[in-house]
Amino acid sequence: MNNPFLDNALNDQRKAGNNIVVPYIMAGDGGLEILEERLRFLEECGAAAVELGIPFSDPTADGPTIQDAGQRALKNGTTLKGVLDALETFKENRSIPVILMTYLNPIFTFGPETFAAACANAGVNGVIIPDMPLEEEALITDFLEQYGIANIRLAAMTSPNERLTNITQRTEGFLYAVSVKGTTGARTTHDESVKTYLQNLKQMTDTPVLAGFGVSTPEQAHELGSICDGVVIGSKIVDWFYKGQTDKVKQLIQKSI
Repeated sequence: MNNPFLDNALNDQRKAGNNIVVPYIMAGDGGLEILEERLRFLEECGAAAVELGIPFSDPTADGPTIQDAGQRALKNGTTLKGVLDALETFKENRSIPVILMTYLNPIFTFGPETFAAACANAGVNGVIIPDMPLEEEALITDFLEQYGIANIRLAAMTSPNERLTNITQRTEGFLYAVSVKGTTGARTTHDESVKTYLQNLKQMTDTPVLAGFGVSTPEQAHELGSICDGVVIGSKIVDWFYKGQTDKVKQLIQKSI
């Protein structure tokens, strides 16, 4: 199900000729009481949308920096329900799309339909579920569609073309192109195979293609964004927020657009 608010935010950036930048932050890292302020700050920095991670004890896609942030958030008592409740309290004052990144276990503990309804009540625009394969997604996609929430799929470099075609045909919001063979985390370079992979995805879909995993500098953001439509930046932003270096967060986002 496409979400108009999310679609318009991303397409407005494309029409303006900008690199789409979606920062990732971990909900509850530093406390949920700062969530509204942090989202507003990222919007002021020029982010097109925000990917909001839900802390989970057994993440499969997260590298060390985001795992550490998740552990800090869990120690703060952060739960999926707590995050959704917090988002609901200021949804009327928020003008940037929010995309939840969570795993299947918390969703099924919550209940798929209850989760989708709670996301809608909280003003969530999309979800990313990295451990949900296409073959099993009907367990939740009907509920997401019912409540108008985009299910953002991930594409892997290791997937054959047939599977990538299947993913791109179903993609909503944007296609999350995983640009490394591994977990999240800052990288110094992306090799030529990444560029070929992104070019291939761009030919498969008109939906924005964003490269994520390993993007940590404006140079990388523009290099990858020149091939696709933009980037998701996570570990570096999570690390700098934790260290209180918000000036560096702002600079990274603004120079990456």
